[in-house]
Amino acid sequence: MTPVELSRTVLHAVRRAVDAGELSVAVPTRAVVAPPGPGGCGDYATSIALQLARPAGRPPLKVAEVLRPHLLGADGITDVVLTGPGFLNISLDRAASGVGLVGEILRRGERYGYADGPDGRVVQLHCPHDLRAVVVADAAARLLRSQGALVRVTAEGVEPAWTSVLGVAVDAVGRAPAELPVNVRPVPAPESADPMSLGRDAGRWALLHPAAHDRPRADDQHLVQRESNPLFRVRYAHARARAATRNAADLGFTADPGSVPATGSDTGTPNGTATGTAPLADAAPQLLVALADHPRVLAAAADHRAPDRLARHLVTVADAALPFLPTVLPRGGEKPSAAHRARLALAEAVGAVLAGGLDLLGIDAPDHL
Repeated sequence: MTPVELSRTVLHAVRRAVDAGELSVAVPTRAVVAPPGPGGCGDYATSIALQLARPAGRPPLKVAEVLRPHLLGADGITDVVLTGPGFLNISLDRAASGVGLVGEILRRGERYGYADGPDGRVVQLHCPHDLRAVVVADAAARLLRSQGALVRVTAEGVEPAWTSVLGVAVDAVGRAPAELPVNVRPVPAPESADPMSLGRDAGRWALLHPAAHDRPRADDQHLVQRESNPLFRVRYAHARARAATRNAADLGFTADPGSVPATGSDTGTPNGTATGTAPLADAAPQLLVALADHPRVLAAAADHRAPDRLARHLVTVADAALPFLPTVLPRGGEKPSAAHRARLALAEAVGAVLAGGLDLLGIDAPDHL
């Protein structure tokens, strides 16, 4: 079960409780699910009970108690634990959830985490005549559009070189009326910095990766091809994922989400059948958590006009993927097995998430480095 599917399952649980007369509320259009916070447990947690408590006229914990049995009856959910004032902590069938997540990412491709369509929001972003502000507004607009919003970007000034070098795009330039205040104003880059000298990709990353309240560092460290450079790690992980697909094709096998061998059963039998299986969640647990969190990160980055959240999330995905990617292809005399096809599917999911995320930041994701 993917986070998107789990969100729908939570809403279905609310609907069932309403239909049964157990709650008297309007069913919300969205239920947020995220990794559990401090004191939580399981795979995901939702605060839907806290959201519904006031309209239901009941304490959040009582609302959560009403919803718990409806969630326990859903396919793919193995346990629901109540914590705190009324958080619902949900444990999933790990084998099914890992396979389902990878399959969902491969189906959606680089648009994994995008909204299904327009949501009716109209958002106006207005920024000052400042390079970083214009780049942040451009990336924030891309994120908002990915989440279904109609976005218009205006700036009090844009230099032609900002467009030709860094690829920024605005809908109008000039002073806005008094009723349209500046609403994108990150801390500017130092006057001594020259992000445009880094080129489009490194220049945009230098301005987008730090949080809006942090002053960006725009030096040639963003160009070095080593692990100390977060942008390099993200693009390198993407290139390794794409290379896995090419090399697998040369070996005659393709991706198929499924299980991987259990510990100690990594090679498979001579005919290519694995001797033992374990869910993907056991092979790369942190990687699957990071991939599952991608839709939530996109939504939060869009809502807060904070592309830095996406940039840091891509680093998290890359850092979780890099130790896993060398295990994808057969080694020595191994023959491709179901385990290798499952690992390749996970590698392709990594490539899709990293490519899609970089594209939203306006940064290229090369297949070769």
